[in-house]
Amino acid sequence: MVRKIKLVAIGSSTGGVEALAAILPKLKPPFPPIVIVQHIPAGFSRMFAERMNKESALTVKEGEDGEIIKPDCAYIAPGGLHMKLIKLNEVLQIKCFMAPHVHSCRPAVDILFHSVAELVGAASLGVILTGIGHDGAAGLLAMRKTGALTLGQDEASSAVYGMPRSAFECGAVMKQVPLEGMPLAITAIANNSK
Repeated sequence: MVRKIKLVAIGSSTGGVEALAAILPKLKPPFPPIVIVQHIPAGFSRMFAERMNKESALTVKEGEDGEIIKPDCAYIAPGGLHMKLIKLNEVLQIKCFMAPHVHSCRPAVDILFHSVAELVGAASLGVILTGIGHDGAAGLLAMRKTGALTLGQDEASSAVYGMPRSAFECGAVMKQVPLEGMPLAITAIANNSK
């Protein structure tokens, strides 16, 4: 059965800026919306989004509260704020908000991934990239349990094999992929190819 992927959700931390910079410019329209949590200080997320927008065929921007997500766009969580998805009148929107840190992180990958599991489920693709700790593992597992497809960066290509390891060891990752193969793997799933 071919499924339609309506959303791609990506989580990353240490080494993630470089990993995202190796992935985003290689993704080409048409493409489902992408939502990203990268552990990054306030202020730097906007600069990173602007840089990625210049280098990418997709529109890359910092996510804004109340923004409706659209195809061919990637939304990076603002540094210092959590970001999740909400559904209003059957339309997916971004919610950015101040709340306690999760796993010592804000934004936290788990908050985004849990919202994707709840609202998009099997029509989503979850990707966990390089990073310290275990943020994102529980959320990615929740996504997988709803039928979502999931990828994790492999150990050899990770700057820090913490978050991908935690996600893999808890059963959240269906397939581990080296960074250089990640754009193709994401594109193949997003475009419903095998």
